[in-house]
Amino acid sequence: MKVQEESEELNEMENKHQIQAEAKTSFTCPQCGKSYKNLKIHMQIHTEEKPFTCDQCGKSFKWSNSLRVHKLIHSGEKPFDCDQCDKKFVKESDLKDHMKVHTKEKPYGQFKDHEKIHTGLKEYLCSDCGKAFTTATQLKVHRRIHTGERPYKCSYCEKSFKQLGGLQGHERIHTGEKPYQCHQCGKRFGHSKVARIHKKKHCPKLNGMSVQL
Repeated sequence: MKVQEESEELNEMENKHQIQAEAKTSFTCPQCGKSYKNLKIHMQIHTEEKPFTCDQCGKSFKWSNSLRVHKLIHSGEKPFDCDQCDKKFVKESDLKDHMKVHTKEKPYGQFKDHEKIHTGLKEYLCSDCGKAFTTATQLKVHRRIHTGERPYKCSYCEKSFKQLGGLQGHERIHTGEKPYQCHQCGKRFGHSKVARIHKKKHCPKLNGMSVQL
């Protein structure tokens, strides 16, 4: 009986030491109260600190992995290949999403919207002008012409935009980021449209055709 009590006491002491050791290796966030082993990395969520800067365009990121993925824009590298077709992707998450096309796991609603591209069906009508659209999202974006809504605001100046793409292109004026590169002469551009127009100068035969960046 005495041996059993000593054994239980020893186990209890070991558990206490383990809890104390774990407490010493974790730190509590003063902002949200959660505990982390590397509190410094977690705190970047709460602050504006972006310590990882791209040496090509100057854009900064909170995480080293975000910078690594961003640099693929400059290099043009797409390391994730689809083994079902010839498509390539910058991010693994994009490849996983694409694979649903082959496995037919894509949500039914998205498939129905895609089918409308082929059938030409446009069932979403604008109540202001009567213009028809394939998807509800297209109609929502269109209606901003009538409402004047500009939900995407520039973080550098007071300008705002109807679409996210417009904001992203505008903010590159402030950051100096030029992610689109001509692979023939090396010249860089802030907008994909400008880059495509430029590429056609190298090959006049491309005029009137779409150019792959």
